[in-house]
Amino acid sequence: MSKKGIKLKIYGRVQGVAFRWSARSKAEDLNLVGWVKNVNDGTVECQVEGGEVQLEKFLEWIKNGPRFAKVNEVKINWEKPKGGFKEFKII
Repeated sequence: MSKKGIKLKIYGRVQGVAFRWSARSKAEDLNLVGWVKNVNDGTVECQVEGGEVQLEKFLEWIKNGPRFAKVNEVKINWEKPKGGFKEFKII
């Protein structure tokens, strides 16, 4: 299975709603690695690597996020995996 990578920027009510914690939990469930972080502009950024099927499932989840989130837009950039990630971190 070849690994793929995606860089995401998530817009909406995505800070202060346990978005990063929920994203980490979902990524771990799908055996994905990478990171998620809050950005000063009110968005959340995410770098995720893993199998294509698992990444597609993660993307489906990200479009809604956790219960109290309101995702307005997700910018998705598929890229070659950078490697070096051992787990999924909140940074």
